[in-house]
Amino acid sequence: MKYAVIDTNVLVAAMITHNVMSPTVKVVEAIGEGKITPLYDEEIVTEYKEVLSRSKFGFLGTSVARLIRTMMDKGVKAERIFSGETFPDASDAVFYEVALSKEGSYLVTGNKRHFPQAPIVVTPAEMLEILAHEEETI
Repeated sequence: MKYAVIDTNVLVAAMITHNVMSPTVKVVEAIGEGKITPLYDEEIVTEYKEVLSRSKFGFLGTSVARLIRTMMDKGVKAERIFSGETFPDASDAVFYEVALSKEGSYLVTGNKRHFPQAPIVVTPAEMLEILAHEEETI
């Protein structure tokens, strides 16, 4: 089991795609299976609700509520650790800084360029590789 902050763009992509083998879908499934424990704080949950409820996506309110509830039920509320880093979009800082709160955790994002180049910042496909490697060593 790995701890990870899941960037909103990963959840959007998982809900949009029709490809059940998509890395974003597999990351969300890994959360449901207990292979990934999401880290979150109130600011992250607020962003999830706001972005996933945008009319341009057309997601059902019940689907959004279920996904957010799963993230919270399977996850751990965490505190931000100030990083001192500068971000192209200041609202992204919370995702990185919550990931810093738990040793060995990751930030899973589809936009690595928005974050510092750090080993904890991974794409959904990279997160799946990390999980697969962990399963091999068990």
